Amino acid sequence: MKRFLAFILIVGLVVGSIALLVVQPQKVAEKGSASVAWLADNNQANSDGFKRVFSPSEIVFPRDLGAHEDYQTEWWYYTGNLETSTGHPFGFQLTIFRRGLTPSIQPVSTDNRSDWRTNQVYFAHFTISDIADKAFYPAERFSRGAAGLAGAQAVPYRVWLQDWSFTEIAPGQVQLAAKTDQVALDLVVKETLPPILQGDRGYSAKSSEPGNASYYYSIVHQETTGKVTVKGETFEVTGLTWKDHEYSTSSLSADDVGWDWFSLQLDNDTSLMLYLLRRKDGTIESVSSGSFITADGTVQPLNNTDWQLEVLDTWKSPTSKAQYPAKWRLAIPKLALNLEGQPLMPNQELNLSTTYWEGAVRFKGTQAGKPVQAQGYVEMTGYTSTLANVL
Repeated sequence: MKRFLAFILIVGLVVGSIALLVVQPQKVAEKGSASVAWLADNNQANSDGFKRVFSPSEIVFPRDLGAHEDYQTEWWYYTGNLETSTGHPFGFQLTIFRRGLTPSIQPVSTDNRSDWRTNQVYFAHFTISDIADKAFYPAERFSRGAAGLAGAQAVPYRVWLQDWSFTEIAPGQVQLAAKTDQVALDLVVKETLPPILQGDRGYSAKSSEPGNASYYYSIVHQETTGKVTVKGETFEVTGLTWKDHEYSTSSLSADDVGWDWFSLQLDNDTSLMLYLLRRKDGTIESVSSGSFITADGTVQPLNNTDWQLEVLDTWKSPTSKAQYPAKWRLAIPKLALNLEGQPLMPNQELNLSTTYWEGAVRFKGTQAGKPVQAQGYVEMTGYTSTLANVL
């Protein structure tokens, strides 16, 4: 759910400049390259001709690991919590987005054909959270989906934007790789549970309006090994990674101001996803929902009346001046689950083409009276501006 919403917001800000990639040389932005004021005036992309999501449809693997260019928006998203053998913790996010500018490319003559010609554009976000040093490293990139610069395929599974990539190296094992001039990531993630379908058999509603929905699956528990490099120092790490993949053609209500999304991996081998889509009047969209995944991969859907989430503290960004929730109390009575949690460090705010908070968190509490702890990621958007201001 949340990656769909984040994609819509980011595309609203950057699609104007990304579109230039179809006819201009490659553009790479490591931080804050887009002019938001200009892009806000150039953010309307025509969705006519793209498929929309109205009902559940069979999701098949490995076919649906790849790109779905009949739909306008798509992303592949990985986050994880990592640790060295001495207990040095890290968090990471690596997400690659695809945007269709048109449903199809009109045939052109052989004389006009070019390897650079495409109707697909890609961009990516990459972050490292160095928890011990309380340092956060965000970066982004943009590229056309042509000339081998960026793309996605199902068999063998590979999604890439230059040297930021997800590459299948064995059944159920994927290498994640990305680097900037300050940090680098080289991990192997191994799924211990098969993909799970979010929502209604993979159909995830985004509002009550027909067609405002996506197809959405997750791989919630992936054992992770590899290396993190920060400013020239390389660390051997292990941990857990979460994957989301979502695709759609959709829009959001002008009454929606932002969202809070949670992915948690509990130490009893269960997992939890929740999202809350916030409205101007302070209420939560009725389609806000979630899922609880048992240790054997059984999915229990959750609706927005199944939990209570209380904000216990906030943090104000020194950069954007946005005030974000920074401590939570979560109760899900039907699961006998009670948790309290907070970020591993407060400043995990991305100030790139758009501003939002996404970072590593820890929770602890009880389930059915037994102690539990959880690690995961939280994303919070709309705390610096409303969706209506940028869409």
